[in-house]
Amino acid sequence: MTPAPIRRLGSSGLSIAPLVLGGNVFGWTADRAASFAVLDAFVAGGGTMIDTADVYSAWAPGNRGGESETIVGEWLRTSGKRDRVLIATKVGLLPGDGGEKLEPARIAAACDASLRRLGTDRIDLYFAHRDDPHTPLADTLGAFGRLVKAGKVRAIGASNYDVARLREARALSDAHGLPRFDVLQPEYNLVSRGFEDAERDFCVAGDVGVVTYSSIAAGFLTGKYRTRDDLERSVRGGRMGKVFDGKGPAVLAAMDDVADATGATLAQIALAWLLAKPGVTAPIASATGTGQLDDLLGAMTLTLGADQVAALDASGA
Repeated sequence: MTPAPIRRLGSSGLSIAPLVLGGNVFGWTADRAASFAVLDAFVAGGGTMIDTADVYSAWAPGNRGGESETIVGEWLRTSGKRDRVLIATKVGLLPGDGGEKLEPARIAAACDASLRRLGTDRIDLYFAHRDDPHTPLADTLGAFGRLVKAGKVRAIGASNYDVARLREARALSDAHGLPRFDVLQPEYNLVSRGFEDAERDFCVAGDVGVVTYSSIAAGFLTGKYRTRDDLERSVRGGRMGKVFDGKGPAVLAAMDDVADATGATLAQIALAWLLAKPGVTAPIASATGTGQLDDLLGAMTLTLGADQVAALDASGA
């Protein structure tokens, strides 16, 4: 397989392969052994960045959060591959004890807890998981800045921020010498197009790297869910009912046409479409087994034709 070209991640100083491995399934639908196998296969396949969060996977019965980071940390220790990967994690969504706030003390404590679970001395990319409108942005950025100065964090990013708050944050960073949100993690896929227009334009103009989450729409864009009866096949199926009422069927039909022409799978097409979009550095996608992962890795070297991208654009517009 031809190695995928490495992409520069905005102004962060980081460069990554064009697929980020999502860690949201580790400790949830992928146990320790399955997670280790996926992580090993990801690195063997040319992957370079793993994305997790302190909240993963607090929603699962019996979990409290931190399960994914713990598994990633155990894998880093046993595999000896820390220097072959970049680790991205997040703060700001963990329930309880102020875990959903971005106050300076909370950020500092959360970073130290993540570092302990990950078993590493630095987080390569630390995201604010969700905007906290009750904490001044200058305080949040200042807290991140102290982590960068201490060498605990290399670069920072924002997830689930609207463009107005991104502009406000950038203005504060530039005016007061605070670190910049150099990477954005938005929801973006063929059936969820909110990133386009103002947010995309901000990222392109401001040299902000973009790693997209929900890149295959929780599995819908793999073609796994063709009818409402299919929703019962997965723990994620209950989230997708609304897709059938929108552009979902038209998007799948357009993807089927591209699959017929290219021989690629629908998952590969969904990810390759993102890689063809302005501003997008890499999609994030998760896998519960090595078979799923092998499918995803194929997207890194799939190039869609301009007419195919246009047809997919139109299907979900």
